[in-house]
Amino acid sequence: MLASFTNSLPSISLAAVDQKAVAPFEIAPYLTNSVVVSLAVLVFLLVVARVVSKNLQTVPTGAQNLAEMAIEKLYAFVEGIVGPKIAPKAFPLLATIFFFFLFANWFGLLPGVGTIGTGHTVDGSFHVTKPLLRPTAADLNAGLGIAFVFMIVWLWISVKEMGIKGFFAHMFAPKGTSTNPFMNSFLIAVFFGVGLLEVVSIAIRPVSLSLRIYGNVFAGENLLHAMGHLGYELGLHHVLSFIMNCLVPVPFYFLEILVGFLQAVVFTLLCAVYIQLSTTHDESH
Repeated sequence: MLASFTNSLPSISLAAVDQKAVAPFEIAPYLTNSVVVSLAVLVFLLVVARVVSKNLQTVPTGAQNLAEMAIEKLYAFVEGIVGPKIAPKAFPLLATIFFFFLFANWFGLLPGVGTIGTGHTVDGSFHVTKPLLRPTAADLNAGLGIAFVFMIVWLWISVKEMGIKGFFAHMFAPKGTSTNPFMNSFLIAVFFGVGLLEVVSIAIRPVSLSLRIYGNVFAGENLLHAMGHLGYELGLHHVLSFIMNCLVPVPFYFLEILVGFLQAVVFTLLCAVYIQLSTTHDESH
């Protein structure tokens, strides 16, 4: 009975995952499959926030207790990096980035994400060319967009904390003085060059942030697709392929759950470090 059932199943093969997000609905060319997942995650987070905060209690229980514990742990994590003075300003954005990427990465592991959509049949195998859903961070545009938003908030926090003069002095001004005029001129030239390097470093931060999470999530998506179709790709019997394609991806799902959490933490951690670096007062201040 199992053999007859698995023989009736179409052999689904997807050799490689497209690097670009596609629009599954032709009437909405800008509504790509990664945007659909982003909107679904956004709605989920709003619903959870509404449910948790609907009937707030002095002594939290249930969902409110779990949410407050997670937020308190995350706030302590952020405060330990940026300091108690900057934490209230930076925490709303950093917490939003963390929870959004965390659930977006985990949402991409749900069955059907990347495997349900339209396509064509080649040699008896159905190839999905337009998935209905796609992990958010598997689209480079998502990471870039959030990184650019962060950089705007980072600039606002830095200028508000240091002032415009202090902001530029933090990058270009020498960090010490000397009684020797020649040495002072040398320090000014050196730290001006260091400031130019810092400007370049700041300019590429959105690229490095987005490429890091994109590379890890996209690689994980390819890994799960490859393991989920390994039996068909090896040309095994339908029964063996069916069993193999069900069992082989399981340990990799647990791995991707950990990777999804770590990538959300790393993205948030780097953003917090960037804020801390630009809001740290020199000893002379």
